[in-house]
Amino acid sequence: MKAETRVLGIFLFAVAAAMAVADDKPAGEGAAADAPATVPVSVKPRPAEIMPRAAQALIMGVADTGEHLIAVGDHGEILASNDGRSWAQVDVPVRSPLTAVSFADARNGWVVGHDAVILHTGDGGRSWTLQNFQPELEKPFLSVLALDKDHAYAVGAYGLFYKTEDGGGTWSEVSAPAVRGDELHLYSLRKLANGALFVAGEQGLLGLSADGGKTWAKLKSPYEGTFFGAVPVGDKGVLVCGLRGNAYLSRDPSAGQWQKIETTSPTSLFGCEAVDGNAVVMVGLNGIIQLVDTASGAVHSVKSPGDTPYSDAVPFKGGLVLVGESGIQHLDTLQ
Repeated sequence: MKAETRVLGIFLFAVAAAMAVADDKPAGEGAAADAPATVPVSVKPRPAEIMPRAAQALIMGVADTGEHLIAVGDHGEILASNDGRSWAQVDVPVRSPLTAVSFADARNGWVVGHDAVILHTGDGGRSWTLQNFQPELEKPFLSVLALDKDHAYAVGAYGLFYKTEDGGGTWSEVSAPAVRGDELHLYSLRKLANGALFVAGEQGLLGLSADGGKTWAKLKSPYEGTFFGAVPVGDKGVLVCGLRGNAYLSRDPSAGQWQKIETTSPTSLFGCEAVDGNAVVMVGLNGIIQLVDTASGAVHSVKSPGDTPYSDAVPFKGGLVLVGESGIQHLDTLQ
C-alpha cells in the first residue's frame, strides 16, 4: 500500500492504509499451510518497562472484563483500571507493540501484538504468560477473539490466523484458504450472536464460519477498501467500518445484503463497539466519534474530547473509554 504520510510511529497497518492514495494492493500471494505455530527463535523477548506516563502513550486496544478495564499499548504496556480513570501498569514479559485484547470471562483473556506475540492471563489481567513469540515472521497479530477459557483465535497481517483449543498450551495455524488465500491483512475477528465467527480485513475481505471456525467462506463484500472494525448486531447481523468513513450493516451477512451507513465524514474509522442493543459507536482519525442507530442506520457525530486518532473504544458507565495516539481518554456521556 502506498502511503502519503504517517501518523505517530506505528499506528499499525491501519493508519498506513487510511492514508493510502491508491486502491489497496495485495499483501502477498499464496496461503500458509497448517503447521505448529510455536518454533524456537534466536531473539529473546525482553520485559516491558514500567513507565510513569504509560496511560498517555499510544494505546491500541481496550476491553471490559466485567470486573476491570484492560488496555494494551505500543511498548508492551498492559494497564488495568477499576474506574476508567486511574490506571496501573502490570508486569509484561515482552515489550513488543500490543494491538488487541479479548476476554472470555472476568479471569481468562488474551492479548496479541507484533512479533506474533500472544499473551494469556488466567487471573483477570494481574499476571501474563507469553504463549507465542515469533519475531522472525515479521507479521503482527491485529485482533484476538477469546471464546472460552480453552478456545481462542488470533488473526493478523498477511493472512496470519492461529487458534488454540487448550487454553494456549499450543497454538496452530488455521486452515482457511477462503480468507487466507490472498494473504491479505485480517483486522477484526468477532463472534456473532448466533455463534458464527466473522472476520473483516483488507480489500473489503469479509469471511464467515458457521461451524465455530472449522470451515470458512468468503463473503460478497459491499466495498473494495479495507475494513478495520466489526461488531455483532442483532440476532445474526454485523456492522463493519473502515477506510474513508465507509461503514455497512447487514442483518445476515451470509445472505450478502448490506446497508450503507451514511457517516457524517469521510474520515477513516478504526474501531467499532456496541453501546447497547440499539447503538454502535465508531471511532477513528482526527478524534472522530460516530454513533449509529442500528435499527434505522442513522448516524450522528459525538463531540470528542480530543482530535488525535482513536484506535478503539469501550462503553463504560454511560460514556466511553477511548484509546489511541494520545493514550486513554474519557467521554462522560454519549448524549
